[in-house]
Amino acid sequence: MIHKIILGTYTRRISQGIYQIQLDTATETLTNLELVTEETSPTYLAKSKENILYSVTSREGQGGISSYDPQNTFMNAATEEGASPCYVAVDETRQLVYGANYHKGELNTYKIQPDGSLEAVASLFHKEPTGPHKNQDKAHTHYTDLAPDQRLVVCDLGTDRVYTYDVTDAGEVEESAVYVAEPGTGPRHLVFHPVQKIAYLFGELDSTVTVLAYDESDGSFKQKQKVSTLPKDFDGENGGAAIRVSNDGRFLYASNRGHNSIAVFAIADDGLSVEMIQSVSTEGDFPRDFALSPDNKYVVAANQNSDNLTLYRRDNESGLLTMIQKDVFAPEAVCVYFE
Repeated sequence: MIHKIILGTYTRRISQGIYQIQLDTATETLTNLELVTEETSPTYLAKSKENILYSVTSREGQGGISSYDPQNTFMNAATEEGASPCYVAVDETRQLVYGANYHKGELNTYKIQPDGSLEAVASLFHKEPTGPHKNQDKAHTHYTDLAPDQRLVVCDLGTDRVYTYDVTDAGEVEESAVYVAEPGTGPRHLVFHPVQKIAYLFGELDSTVTVLAYDESDGSFKQKQKVSTLPKDFDGENGGAAIRVSNDGRFLYASNRGHNSIAVFAIADDGLSVEMIQSVSTEGDFPRDFALSPDNKYVVAANQNSDNLTLYRRDNESGLLTMIQKDVFAPEAVCVYFE
């Protein structure tokens, strides 16, 4: 079987935009890297059910999201003055696209037009107090995606908060609940359990996973556990990055930039606690993102600073990873998306 993977990148050094690579499961190798389309720092990607690609973009001093048709032909770019977003998510039900803008501390909402192109409709800036860490100088929205009940969840690294919003079909948002993390956590990304009403929050600044019970009656979160993603003997600098949960809800994975590893956790049957069972090197520098293949048999990690991908075989029973290929060239890759 051939899995197609698209890669979002920075274009600060050698990358030219959005790339595609293939995972050949017969040979268990990543092959045939090619440039799909030239784009300026397409650092995060998402696709709709109509196979429209939405990419972070930066154009002539303006930031926003570009849309590409199924043939990867550019459709339009919804941009505004200032920095570009760092996360993109598609809301199929309401036909919206959401962007999290780290540098501006904004939640941006875009309406999908009949042809799949985008129109900016709303933005929201977080004004709450910020945390004590040096990187919490202001609001830094880092993630925005849907909860299972179709509310919108937003992580803000700067304010140490996770916001839950009700959303109208027009893209207007109204705050439903706010979870306040421990000071200095730096909420970066969040992932929901596939069955339980539980979420797992990755704190970038303190390298932790917080287990959160989710209440669908009001969209609130309640902390149940908080654990480190680092070995006890590590004392260097680290920043949490990507977080994923296996399809069966039994295992959680989180990447460490600095320690340059993926931490593997076993999830309790009730989902309310996790235990680290492995820490495996990403065989490169600064693993900003990784993804599990659709069948969960493989994991691909992207090392931003060393321009390489690493491929792991995943054991479905134990959850453990085994590195099977490394040093696969991919320039400045920071987003791994299985098509």
